[in-house]
Amino acid sequence: MTIQFYGYPKCSTCRKASKWLKDNGIDYIENHIVETPPTKEQLQEMHEVGGLELKKFFNTSGMKYRELGLKDKLSTMSEDEQLSILATDGMLIKRPIVFDGKKLTLGFKEEQFEDVWKTS
Repeated sequence: MTIQFYGYPKCSTCRKASKWLKDNGIDYIENHIVETPPTKEQLQEMHEVGGLELKKFFNTSGMKYRELGLKDKLSTMSEDEQLSILATDGMLIKRPIVFDGKKLTLGFKEEQFEDVWKTS
């Protein structure tokens, strides 16, 4: 599977991650996380492959997250409900997401990108 990059053009962290991938010669398909957010099924697959808690997929510093009061609601929501709400709005999702079907990174930490994507 080709590496999928879900980011937001105005996000400085996304731009840093994109630059790192380009600088390291790693090809990927760029997806605008707001215009074409990952589907519920794609998020489920990312969750399973990444092995991260589902709450890690939420952009907890985003306005939308705060508006919806998700901080207090997540603990009582089922995994299915959490995936459904994530799929409704790309601004709720932590970004960037880089995913190739076998590996996943959420956000951008250069050391993590070195470990996960340089060996691809």
